[in-house]
Amino acid sequence: MFFGSSITSILATLLAVLLAITFHETAHGFAAYKLGDPTAKNQGRLTLNPLAHLDPVGALMMFIAGFGWAKPVPVNPFYFNGDRTKGMMLVSIAGPVTNLILSFTAYFIYAAGGGFGTVPFLNAFLTQTIVLNIYLAIFNLIPIPPLDGSKILAGFLPRAAAYKYLTTVEQYGFVILLVLIVFDITDMILVPAANLVLNLFSMILFSIF
Repeated sequence: MFFGSSITSILATLLAVLLAITFHETAHGFAAYKLGDPTAKNQGRLTLNPLAHLDPVGALMMFIAGFGWAKPVPVNPFYFNGDRTKGMMLVSIAGPVTNLILSFTAYFIYAAGGGFGTVPFLNAFLTQTIVLNIYLAIFNLIPIPPLDGSKILAGFLPRAAAYKYLTTVEQYGFVILLVLIVFDITDMILVPAANLVLNLFSMILFSIF
């Protein structure tokens, strides 16, 4: 996770982590709000104040181990205007998509500034923001509860199958994820996928600059 052990690198990583989880969770809440659910707004979660979304243990794990979690934004699909299943899919995908937008934006700024080699903190912050947001987006798309990917996958399943999938797998979701992470199985998914996204971003920016 760190690009060295300097105070500059550590602070840059911390700021990148806070930015990533804050935008991720706010995006979930905002998407739900636009679909008619005021729950997140009523609980003060439609904010870019990281303290509203911070789970201390989850943030520490992301900071140290490269994976973690924030306080889940409360969503009540019964408020949704229209199809609740499609609504949950939109709310779920809003977080990862926002992370990818953040990553591309940071990459754009980094490329436009020529790498900011003379400004170590900005260089470290942008680099961490690029990489961390891509990994966070892809990790959350893994279809294992409680990750966003599980709700997206459930939206493609028949209602009965989706209910059984979510309620059955959710009991063991955290354990499954822990096993995948400990045995580096997630890296087999994350690393190639992240490299693919980075290459795509590089191609787009190369055409611009």
